[in-house]
Amino acid sequence: TAPCPTCKGARFNEAALSVFLPTTAATPHYKKLNLNHFSQLPITQALEAAKGWQQTLTGSAAVIATPILREVTARLGFLNHVGLGYLNLARTAGTLSGGESQRIRLASQIGSGLTGVLYVLDEPSIGLHQRDNARLLESLRNLRDLDNTVLVVEHDEDAIRTADWVLDIGPFAGEHGGEIIAQGKIEDILSAKNSLTADYLTGRKSIPVPTKRRTTSPQRQLTVHNASGNNLKNLTVSFPLGVLTCITGVSGSGKSTLVMDTLHNALAVKLNGSRAMPTPHSHISGEKDVDKLVNIDQSPIGRTPRSNPATYTGVFGPIRDWFAALPDAKARGYGPGRFSFNVKGGRCEACQGDGLIKVDMQFMPDVYVECEVCRGKRFNRETLEIHHQGKSIADVLSMTVDEGYAFFKNLAPIARKLKTLQEVGLGYIRLGQSATTLSGGEAQRIKLAKELATRSTGNTLYILDEPTTGLHFHDIAQLLKTLHKLVDGGNTMLIIEHNLDVIKTADWVIDIGPEGGNAGGQLVAEGTPEAIAKSKASITGHYLAPLLKKKAAPQAA
Repeated sequence: TAPCPTCKGARFNEAALSVFLPTTAATPHYKKLNLNHFSQLPITQALEAAKGWQQTLTGSAAVIATPILREVTARLGFLNHVGLGYLNLARTAGTLSGGESQRIRLASQIGSGLTGVLYVLDEPSIGLHQRDNARLLESLRNLRDLDNTVLVVEHDEDAIRTADWVLDIGPFAGEHGGEIIAQGKIEDILSAKNSLTADYLTGRKSIPVPTKRRTTSPQRQLTVHNASGNNLKNLTVSFPLGVLTCITGVSGSGKSTLVMDTLHNALAVKLNGSRAMPTPHSHISGEKDVDKLVNIDQSPIGRTPRSNPATYTGVFGPIRDWFAALPDAKARGYGPGRFSFNVKGGRCEACQGDGLIKVDMQFMPDVYVECEVCRGKRFNRETLEIHHQGKSIADVLSMTVDEGYAFFKNLAPIARKLKTLQEVGLGYIRLGQSATTLSGGEAQRIKLAKELATRSTGNTLYILDEPTTGLHFHDIAQLLKTLHKLVDGGNTMLIIEHNLDVIKTADWVIDIGPEGGNAGGQLVAEGTPEAIAKSKASITGHYLAPLLKKKAAPQAA
């Protein structure tokens, strides 16, 4: 795509762009502003400009503009208050994250002034820095005070402690959960004995601060030179290799632009032959010490019911080989392909191995119903007649990871891969569970388990963008064990993160800011978490310092 040659990407016609307002103290780089100029401003700057016009316009202009500016400042104030001050007004909806879109809808509801409404929010703190999170919680309290009911699904500690009523569901995930463990005010939750949430809130369990951090070497580092994409201010940053580094900063400070759009895309072109275009920078040095680039995100491991953890991690291959080696299978001449639901032979042809039949619902989303022939087992009757210890291939796919590990514990190629799934806290998922039913956090941990089971070169660069999204304290503890295990193999881990429990365990921290939008894009501080906590210029350091002062709990997670 290319900008429109007529409007140069402004999207307004000549008549609309011919109306100007005087500049204000918030917009010194403009002599006068038209609608396009105003829409390109970050919300914080646009808010200050609107307030400036309220004070400077006189005569008939003031009479006309006063009610309009009152509405504009109110709506911009709501957006700024929910932590979106760094966004440009002209930002397209398709480039917004899920958390940003949710907070925009929240701001519009605050501005509506409705009462008697039930608001349901699913993790509104996603992608928010601790400072912005405090503003969000204040906005939610304002909604409540308007005589509304606010129902929030959340893992954030501040949100839990702010709530008037808490419902804790567990005790664990998957089939080991689904029970109400505790409910009531925060004091009632904290006194619950079998609640993992209470364990972490009271300090009975915790994610400890490392007693010793890995050392960095000036000779082994990856450096991005003169990055100027989006709001980055000609930034040169070095990422130490062989350690776990967190990239921090307030929302919109330029973290993702630096790491994902610049570093990741540039290395992906060199190492993976990607066509992704990196944002402007002069060059990258030190890449000779990296021979593999892996971006572990929370995108699905597959987009159809056919994809599942067993096929993604590669454990299904050895399982099929084992079934093909059984005496009954050999007697019938069955090979490993007979036990695959992706090819003809052993699969149920009525559903083509899906176990489900897709029903086209015309203008509504498609619906999947269980296959009436195989009853969801995916294989035909002849294939299901082959058993190992009384279990068919379909029975194995119905097992949880924990059950599968116990079943195959004496078969090293299978047990090793299942063990890695257990180590990342996924013992409860089923081997044949459809990829479409897995959460983003589960999908990400399956990808990590696959990496753990892969023989590493020791020069791999792993990049994760907010991996704690949607994770409970206990899940974060398990995730961190996995990440540090990968780094212990000599690999490098770069994590864009707001979660303080992750930041405090890092070997090195790079803080970008100081603010979001045009007021960001600079290197505020870098060093160990202790060094960041001492930096007066770092907003992250202000919130990190109290956690580092806490002593590690006697019982680690």
